[in-house]
Amino acid sequence: MIEEMRLRDLGVIAEATLPIGPGFTAITGETGAGKTMVVTGLGLLLGNRADSGAVRSGAAQAAVDGVWSVPEHGAVVDRVREAGGDVEPLGGGQAELYLGRTVSSEGRGRATVGGRSAPAGVLAELADSLVVVHGQSDQLRLRSAVAQRDALDRFGGAPVAAALADYRAGYEHWRGLDATLTELQDDRDVRGREADELRAALAEIEAVAPLAGEDVDLAQRAERLANAEELRLAAATAHEALSSEMDAADATALVADARRWLERGSIHDSTLEALAEQAADVGYRIADLAAAVSAYLADLDESGPHELAATEERRAALSGLVRAHGSVDAAIALLETGSARLAELDDDGDRIERLTVERDAAAGALDVAAAALTAERQAAALRLGALVTDELHALALPDATLVVEVAPGAASTHGRDDVTILLAPHPGADPRPVARGASGGELSRVMLAIEVVIAGVDPVPTFVFDEVDAGIGGAAAIEVGRRLARLAESSQVIVVTHLAQVAAFAGNHLSVVKSNDGSVTASSVKRLEGAEREAEMARLLSGLADSDAALTHARELLDTARAPR
Repeated sequence: MIEEMRLRDLGVIAEATLPIGPGFTAITGETGAGKTMVVTGLGLLLGNRADSGAVRSGAAQAAVDGVWSVPEHGAVVDRVREAGGDVEPLGGGQAELYLGRTVSSEGRGRATVGGRSAPAGVLAELADSLVVVHGQSDQLRLRSAVAQRDALDRFGGAPVAAALADYRAGYEHWRGLDATLTELQDDRDVRGREADELRAALAEIEAVAPLAGEDVDLAQRAERLANAEELRLAAATAHEALSSEMDAADATALVADARRWLERGSIHDSTLEALAEQAADVGYRIADLAAAVSAYLADLDESGPHELAATEERRAALSGLVRAHGSVDAAIALLETGSARLAELDDDGDRIERLTVERDAAAGALDVAAAALTAERQAAALRLGALVTDELHALALPDATLVVEVAPGAASTHGRDDVTILLAPHPGADPRPVARGASGGELSRVMLAIEVVIAGVDPVPTFVFDEVDAGIGGAAAIEVGRRLARLAESSQVIVVTHLAQVAAFAGNHLSVVKSNDGSVTASSVKRLEGAEREAEMARLLSGLADSDAALTHARELLDTARAPR
């Protein structure tokens, strides 16, 4: 419930505070005074798109703040805390929530939720749980088939919601199977060519049987074999220097001589003993190195032109795979994964048969779910038509009958039903769709009656009606006011109106007052009581706030509204 709303530099309103509270609040004022800015400000608090054109001329930004009373435990408070904000406990299971929105003259905006900055989208998420706003555009929206179906589904409550959820699950399952099956059938030739190409590629890879890193090893081996003579000369010369088979002094002999001299000198100086041990170690290392070089020479001697030819042949085979797949590793990866893909492609025929059976079964289940949804909607349509008809009788349409028709329609995620709201304004008249046959006044009352009936099964904390009385006057307007007052017994109701017959039933009457200092038009909001309220009612009735006849009529209206209902 909205406790209070504060507006600053919004449209023609310089600064205003709206004390709202529970029950029925009527907002009136002269044309151009800024009544619609109240609804605009509320829309900003509910996450509507910010428009820099709403900023008062000459001001840097417009600001709207709202104070709400909400259940201390529930979805609203949970979402506020998720956004980083918080609420103030009031006791009795209620809490106070602050929402805010600013819009700069450049179009930038800022939202606050529970005292913390938050995206405007959070306000929009909270809106569904806080307020239902109805304006003249919503009356026009009621002419659409989508809005009529949504109204029926809201009234249908949990049974319709459960049937719709079952249908949607079945619809998505069927649609997924049908899309897959259609793709398989449409792409059968393409997938066949893919299978042939993949089968040939796998056969080529299997024939070569590459090993990871093999191409690098082969490149190194080919380089070695191609330069075998140069390598043999280098290794033989090195071996001769390390361990000569001739009488020439080699490294082994020289180190051995050094070791013997050091050992001989160590008799007189123990320091040389350690050096002799190092010389011995060097000797062992030289012997190992000489043996390794000898083995390398032996390997070179065993390699011949035939091994080089075999190596190049293998490299050529691997090069073919590299050209086809980018690298040897990619070819090996395809060999590991391609078999599964090939099995899938080769299974297309059997898979199409299986999917056809699954799709047909899903279609059958969808038929059952669609029929169940239609049955729930038809049952709800009968109840909704009867209840709205009763409401219309109370709204000065005593002979009207409303019918909610559920007919077969095209399949969609919303079912297979076309929902049409029909109105017969008097006995003997054929019911006609409200989209074509209802006048503006009738449409206003149909919308109000539907909302009142739906509120009985799907309660909303706050209703806001922006000129819901468009096209209505006289006795019909009195009945609209009386029905809004009844609705206010269970929900907070805020109505922007230009009719005294409606405003008379409000327990809280606010007037948007316009003043003009010659340069800037500013408006503020004032709570009316007593004589001030009677004067405003007289103005609404006749355009003259001090007309005796209008004042008398205003008092009569107020007495009528206060009379027991």
